[in-house]
Amino acid sequence: MKKTEQAIQNEIILAANQRGHRLWRSNAGRIVTKDNRIVQLMPKGFPDTVGFRKTDGKFIVIEVKTESGRLRSEQIKFKKFAENMPILYGVARSVDDAIKIIEGDIN
Repeated sequence: MKKTEQAIQNEIILAANQRGHRLWRSNAGRIVTKDNRIVQLMPKGFPDTVGFRKTDGKFIVIEVKTESGRLRSEQIKFKKFAENMPILYGVARSVDDAIKIIEGDIN
């Protein structure tokens, strides 16, 4: 059985936090409350997880996808933006992918 994006995301958050980093779920878009107020979350295309690396506090954003998952247009725009910033960004399809994004440039 293939893992869902939610399952992969939960595993990534748990593994990163167990290694001392801090990673949280990030929700994008907007929601309407029971009393019809609109709450704006992160902008469309913002990655699924956000946090910081324990060693130097560097900002982390990771987009989580299944094996066959593809980036939507808003996510592609964010990817292009993030790759030009001094942050840790990547698309992870597994815990190993995420740890490489977070710890890959630590010598």
